[in-house]
Amino acid sequence: MNIISILIADDHSIVREGLKQLLDLEEDFRVVGQASNGVETIEQVRQLQPDVLLLDINMPIMNGINALRRIKEEGFSTNVVILTLHEDREYLIETMQIGATGYILKDSDSATLYKAIRDAYKGESYIQPKLAAEFVKEFNKPKGIKIKPENELTQREYEVLMLIADGHNNKEIAELLFISEKTVKNHVSNIFKKINVNDRTQAAIYAFKNNINR
Repeated sequence: MNIISILIADDHSIVREGLKQLLDLEEDFRVVGQASNGVETIEQVRQLQPDVLLLDINMPIMNGINALRRIKEEGFSTNVVILTLHEDREYLIETMQIGATGYILKDSDSATLYKAIRDAYKGESYIQPKLAAEFVKEFNKPKGIKIKPENELTQREYEVLMLIADGHNNKEIAELLFISEKTVKNHVSNIFKKINVNDRTQAAIYAFKNNINR
């Protein structure tokens, strides 16, 4: 069993302690640190290099959005799940564009929190279902940079990309398309190269921007 190391960043100590107690109930989670502001968060990421960062948006000294931007600019492999009170589409869109892997609300149940963390650990995006519609609404428009003709996706690659945009992981895609997981991985790798993205969240955004959907 892989142990997922987690850093909690929130300016309220009672929230951090509550989250730690909740996460400690899961055998595959290990909270390695806590931070109370954006600057401290960046320092903790540098020092601890956790697998997953639970990041609040409203924090003193440096807010969560600027901390996320710095973390991504410095190239850390830590996957970031935004955990916030904000349901605003603007915050959702901005943080996902910067490079957050997940976005959930603080009123979520524990199952949602656990799934967001485990998906983030695997590098898979997770947006709380009631917010996902807003995300799709923003990007589901026929606009954006088109890929070059020589890099056109095959029909199968289009199918895989649509399923990535729907939030499916490789195993689920393999089952839906009746192909092997290894074949799916090859398709995903080819798709990333052709549309010039680095992860599944960027691929999903590309699909929405270019109106690649069912």
